[in-house]
Amino acid sequence: MINQEALSLAKKLWNYHQLHHTLEKSDCILVLGSMDTRTADRGADIYMQGYAPIIIFSGGLGKLTKDMWAGTEAELFATIALDKGVPREAIFIENKSTNTGENILFTQQLLQEKNLNLNSFIVVQKPYMERRSYATFKKHWPNKKLLVTSPLLSFEEYPTNDIPVEKLINMMVGDLQRIKLYPEKGFQVYQEIPAEVWNAYEELVAMGFNKQLVS
Repeated sequence: MINQEALSLAKKLWNYHQLHHTLEKSDCILVLGSMDTRTADRGADIYMQGYAPIIIFSGGLGKLTKDMWAGTEAELFATIALDKGVPREAIFIENKSTNTGENILFTQQLLQEKNLNLNSFIVVQKPYMERRSYATFKKHWPNKKLLVTSPLLSFEEYPTNDIPVEKLINMMVGDLQRIKLYPEKGFQVYQEIPAEVWNAYEELVAMGFNKQLVS
């Protein structure tokens, strides 16, 4: 059982990872693949609300999904969108990427192949990966206008059987470490981390939430 102190610390990371962008009409919705199909639902809902004329699903099979599904993340997400009423001609699929950087790079290649010159994007991601997706996108595509959104769920509402709260906390801790380390590696643009957020990170690591850290 995870104690109240750990949950309180984790919520500080949850709040930091989200950007709370207000959506505006854009050229494209870019949905990044993962094990969380609620991201596909969110992307489809935004499309159906008229925020963009096309929607791209990006994702091959990552380390968490390669043992879960036979098809790629992008193809599964596209099927969800079709079931929600998104027309097939509005959907583009990038099904080779295995991480966020590849999501962006392979989407760039897809757009070049389709002769699509798009300037504004709504990126749809998991709630706790909004900021890292923003930082990665801005590194690879600095001149594009970018908004980031995610399924509209609170920290308490987010966990599922596949993503229990302990796993969620481990992933948030791992993502915060990457936000700090990856700019030096050239993977992301810099993001300021408030002291209270980093202190919460360090306390969670000391509690044993270190399963997703990079060495």
